[in-house]
Amino acid sequence: MKKLRNIGSRIAPIIFFVLLIILWELIVHINGVKAYILPSPSVIMKALIKDSGLLLEHSKITMYEAFLGFLIAILLSLALSIIMDAFTLIKKCLYPLIIVSQTVPIIALAPLFIIWFGFGIMPKVIVVVMVCFFPMVISLVDGMASVDEEYINHFRLMGANKIQIFFNLKLPYGLINFFSGMRIAATYSIMGAIIGEWLGGEKGLGIYMVRAKSAYALDKVFAAIIIVVVLSIICVNFIKFIEKIATPWKKINNKR
Repeated sequence: MKKLRNIGSRIAPIIFFVLLIILWELIVHINGVKAYILPSPSVIMKALIKDSGLLLEHSKITMYEAFLGFLIAILLSLALSIIMDAFTLIKKCLYPLIIVSQTVPIIALAPLFIIWFGFGIMPKVIVVVMVCFFPMVISLVDGMASVDEEYINHFRLMGANKIQIFFNLKLPYGLINFFSGMRIAATYSIMGAIIGEWLGGEKGLGIYMVRAKSAYALDKVFAAIIIVVVLSIICVNFIKFIEKIATPWKKINNKR
């Protein structure tokens, strides 16, 4: 019965998605909606196949920007989280600033980065770092802060110093939250790269989408969106795979 339920839970979303696509196709054809207003799924797939080579080239640029920014964001969030956990005063000073920084729209800051750093890869990477940094640093800081005080006291009774408590208790405990933040940040990374590309550049999915939109080729815009969705899903699943390897204790706790 459990196997049947698991199979049903996996198939149900797929069936629902297929029904939505069929409904979309029927609505467009029955109402005679023009492709430059709302293209049908079949038209979008044709555009996706036709421009597959071009989309691949643009995807490589976007993924490079997203990966580089994401990697920098991981390193920065780890470093700052460790500092904030070690020094309470620094945490009290920086935590509110990190929260406030997220109230500023990235779309408003991106043009400034273009002015300051030009139309190269740097502005896009900075945008990616900014959108990815917040969920990771907050999740790790909060994760380490949520460690039960009894566990910390138990480590102290066993003669553990602050460094040993951090690496053997706080960091492993916080990594569970950190990977949750990483999954969110992984999807943000591609979005951040595209936002940066919208405002200037030569290649990338954002540039492709801007050009397609200017030509009223919405089928190509939707084709690019499909690529973005697929890339985001791949990134999230890759993070999940790394999480299983890096946090085996989470699996043990779930079994309990």
